[in-house]
Amino acid sequence: MTFSIVAADRGDVGVAVASKFPAVGAVVPWARAGVGAVATQSYANTSFGPRGLELMGRGVSADHALEQMLAEDADRAQRQVGAVDAHGVPATFTGEGCTDWAGGRTGAGFAAQGNILVGQEVVDAVAEAFETIEGDLVDRLLAALLAGDAAGGDRRGRQSAALLVVREAGGYGGFNDRYVDLRVDDHADAPRELSRVFEAYDRDILIRNDPLLDASPELVAELQGRLAALGRYGGPTGGLYDAAIREAIEDFAGEQNLEGKIRDDDRIYESIVREIRDITPEVD
Repeated sequence: MTFSIVAADRGDVGVAVASKFPAVGAVVPWARAGVGAVATQSYANTSFGPRGLELMGRGVSADHALEQMLAEDADRAQRQVGAVDAHGVPATFTGEGCTDWAGGRTGAGFAAQGNILVGQEVVDAVAEAFETIEGDLVDRLLAALLAGDAAGGDRRGRQSAALLVVREAGGYGGFNDRYVDLRVDDHADAPRELSRVFEAYDRDILIRNDPLLDASPELVAELQGRLAALGRYGGPTGGLYDAAIREAIEDFAGEQNLEGKIRDDDRIYESIVREIRDITPEVD
């Protein structure tokens, strides 16, 4: 019912998955920073997610963890599983009872697998895209998922997709490891919709591809004028980056879900400036 890829790269671990199945992200992907990732699919045994992470967290490699879980499972012939540990050791398994086409392959730091696919070309496209595309793990996983979809994907069609990448303290506010945790639960073109959602998340939430601007007198004066026009700032507009304008920017950023980008030095993220400009187009 699904094709997926699990992978580890430069400290990040994660899963990308798509399926003709509602809310596939609630079933298939599991990951823990510093430990590894698991994709459990076909007639999915969801206990493989937490169990695989428990084993890898104790230092068991992904391939040995997968062997142990399958040995304990009476219905392993119907299972399909991909796993990778934080060291990049991959493993994939396809039971003989999985519906054709079903299979998987591994490479450096990843395992790709799928069942009820149009053919082997889907898994090959996933693997080759992951090996070819440069960038962060999240970029490579999403590119691999889109490549598998372009190659035909699930032969029954599209319905849902998910992207999960974890890193130490990578979640909102640094309180958990969910660096990226996005799902499209029911959509006619779920992989492309997932890509669109990620673009928005990447632009507005992740602190990457977001240049830092010096708080020059010219920029600060502009922001003072724009925030004054919004009724968010009542101080001088001479360009001094003082406590009053810092507070006004911080309050604005918090309202626009950009509080994670507030700094205590004399630099400002471009995303905050862009948001202020977008809301005040009438101000020169």
